[in-house]
Amino acid sequence: MMEESLKRAIILDHYQHPRNKGLKDDPSYMSRHMAADSCIDDITVMMKIEDGEVKDVCFDGQACTISTSSTSIMSTLIKGQSVEKALMIIDEYYKMIDEEHYDAEVLEEANAFDTLSKQANRINCGTIGVKAMNEMLREYQNGQQ
Repeated sequence: MMEESLKRAIILDHYQHPRNKGLKDDPSYMSRHMAADSCIDDITVMMKIEDGEVKDVCFDGQACTISTSSTSIMSTLIKGQSVEKALMIIDEYYKMIDEEHYDAEVLEEANAFDTLSKQANRINCGTIGVKAMNEMLREYQNGQQ
């Protein structure tokens, strides 16, 4: 279990210095626009997948602290992974959010969101970018079958 002060530091760091921020002008990237009905979260996530590997993930838009930091952390975790491994990491993230048994080692800094389920109004913030990544990975996977 991660200390609260460490969780806050990780979340704040990824909010103030988001990794993989900035969209690409490249038609080889898949793209998903996500907007929340209940808050300011309005982001676009882009992903480049080649030969079954996540070559790049990037995002931009207007989003709250939780949304920005969760998208930043998860983009970092799945970048460079195989599609299967990236989907496994995302599945573990959703298990954590749903308060199911999950592999904390796989999630690394994403463990900062391990109490997100206790704040029902913030779950969408913590999953909006991850949902976009999940959709693109599954679309790629379905196109390969």
